[in-house]
Amino acid sequence: MTAEPARTPVDAGVVTRLGSGGPWEALYGYSRVVRAGSLAITAGCTSTVDGRVAHAGDAAAQTAQAIRIGLDALAEVGAGPADVVRTRMYVTDRIYADEVGRAHNAVFGLVRPVATMVVVAGLIDPDLLVEVELEAYLPDR
Repeated sequence: MTAEPARTPVDAGVVTRLGSGGPWEALYGYSRVVRAGSLAITAGCTSTVDGRVAHAGDAAAQTAQAIRIGLDALAEVGAGPADVVRTRMYVTDRIYADEVGRAHNAVFGLVRPVATMVVVAGLIDPDLLVEVELEAYLPDR
């Protein structure tokens, strides 16, 4: 992870913004993960690894990869899988819903965060089938 700025004061707390060095973060001006007090939120995570789509054509594997990327980002700000309270999954076709949901369950089945799955027209790369966002709650610093 790379810091972009490392810490920004907000009200009485501190906001930490970290990037992963992914190809779109600097180009589009966003962070991979932001922690603001007790809340940690990831940007949309896909199965893009080293600038390329991993697991083309396999929605379950893309979901597992995207979740790993999101959890790695959350770990950088002190959150683990058990801290996740909300997930959002964006799939490019409803035919992927079951395999995406089952991949989600493999990680979060015991945690049971609130979750949303939405079918979208497409993602930034046509080989991407799913994008995932994670939100975690942690005690105040």
